[in-house]
Amino acid sequence: MHDIKWIRDEPEGLITALARRGNGSPEAKAAAEKLVAHLHGLDEERRRTLTDLEGKLARRNAASKEIGQAKGQKDEERAARLMAEVANLKADIPSLESRVKEIEKSLDAELAAIPNAPLAEVPQGADEHDNVEKSRVGAARSYAFTPKQHFEVGEALGQMDFETAAKLSGARFVVNKGPLARLERALGQFFLDTHTAPEQDGIGGYMEVNPPLLVRDDAMFGTAQLPKFKEDQFAAIRFPPSESSFDWFRRCPEQRDEIAKLFAERLAGRPIVAILEGLQKKLDIEDFELLSRQFGGGEPLWLIPTAEVPLTNLVRESILSEEELPLRLTACTPCFRAEAGAAGRDTRGMIRQHQFTKVELVSITTPEKSGEEHERMLACAEAVLKKLDLHYRVVTLCTGDMGFASQKTYDIEVWLPGQGAFREISSCSVCGDFQARRMNARYRPAEGKGPRFVHTLNGSGVAVGRALVAVLETYQQENGAVTVPDALLPYMGGLKTIEKLK
Repeated sequence: MHDIKWIRDEPEGLITALARRGNGSPEAKAAAEKLVAHLHGLDEERRRTLTDLEGKLARRNAASKEIGQAKGQKDEERAARLMAEVANLKADIPSLESRVKEIEKSLDAELAAIPNAPLAEVPQGADEHDNVEKSRVGAARSYAFTPKQHFEVGEALGQMDFETAAKLSGARFVVNKGPLARLERALGQFFLDTHTAPEQDGIGGYMEVNPPLLVRDDAMFGTAQLPKFKEDQFAAIRFPPSESSFDWFRRCPEQRDEIAKLFAERLAGRPIVAILEGLQKKLDIEDFELLSRQFGGGEPLWLIPTAEVPLTNLVRESILSEEELPLRLTACTPCFRAEAGAAGRDTRGMIRQHQFTKVELVSITTPEKSGEEHERMLACAEAVLKKLDLHYRVVTLCTGDMGFASQKTYDIEVWLPGQGAFREISSCSVCGDFQARRMNARYRPAEGKGPRFVHTLNGSGVAVGRALVAVLETYQQENGAVTVPDALLPYMGGLKTIEKLK
């Protein structure tokens, strides 16, 4: 989230940043100028109204004291004038207070929707075709046969089942079993063990964390998943215990009427029974939120799209000492994404799933160290791929392809022989103080100056499901078996080759 003071003092900074994200086009710059002018207008109105409010509050307090003095001096006429003045002030103040809150809410909403400013060294570009290759490690293997894609390998082994997963949960889920399930677990353990090992040559030294998988609105807002990317999230709602939501609503006609009013406009007058039946199908996410807040005991909880959310928010609303930094945290968790923006993409296989496992790396550091920490995080993510002997490349994302909260992002793309293409397996981003402002996460510098916002970084270290994809395609044999990489042998209970289940 951007500092309105920075926008006020250096408007060209935000205009340039937004224009760069829009590929530097004249249209993008014009849109940025219009937005900045709008923000300036809101900010000026807020400051003007606040000044008016503070003036009236000060005058009310002063006049109230003067009333006592006038009465003490038996000056009833003056006391009456002052009382009338105070009455008028009291009548004006609530509307001014309400207006200040309204403007601040609008300004905060506008600021929350603005992406982070790219660093100067981020290459200019429109999309993934303009990303710049930074390095390439290893080489593509040669095969005496045509390599298959991972889902062909897994299904032929009888250990990767998309059909049963679809019966259980729908599209974009998978059931892995037997040695293949163990291989997936081994990858997660191997990644964690590598990252949590004592630091050596800039690798390791992360603290393992086992965080919640359900988080509140504030946590999702802090790392910028909300409000912009709400449609890509899954939410869990809570209803009163020991009662099904359907039966509960049926027995509470007064609450049925109340919720029907809430949904009347949104759902075009559909009866409450239709709404409840829709719970077993699909409701708009705002519907879920309204239901949960009104009748389920509070706000909905969000299933984490990545462990970045709980790990980064561990420092929300806190002031750290500089001696505590950098904080380096890692977790291996299930992750959940609705993939609302990925319709029609990677519909087969494990590349793009609603539920997947990922090892996340998060760093909290000072502004002076964040660039160095970014390079270190990238090296840590690369280290596990090198140990697996996988061919990959690192690309620097251009302005048009980088994430909303990022100042600069490196993607690691692993080579998939079955696809004959590089595919993303890790994304390492430095966010500056963008997330810290949303979380109010600060530190106190060693020299004793006032608190400053921390800088946050996050990266995949790496995506376990995509690593499984890469291992299956890279280590497949002509007979359909898969060789276990040497780095994973200690985790596989003596199993060196994964073969078809008998």
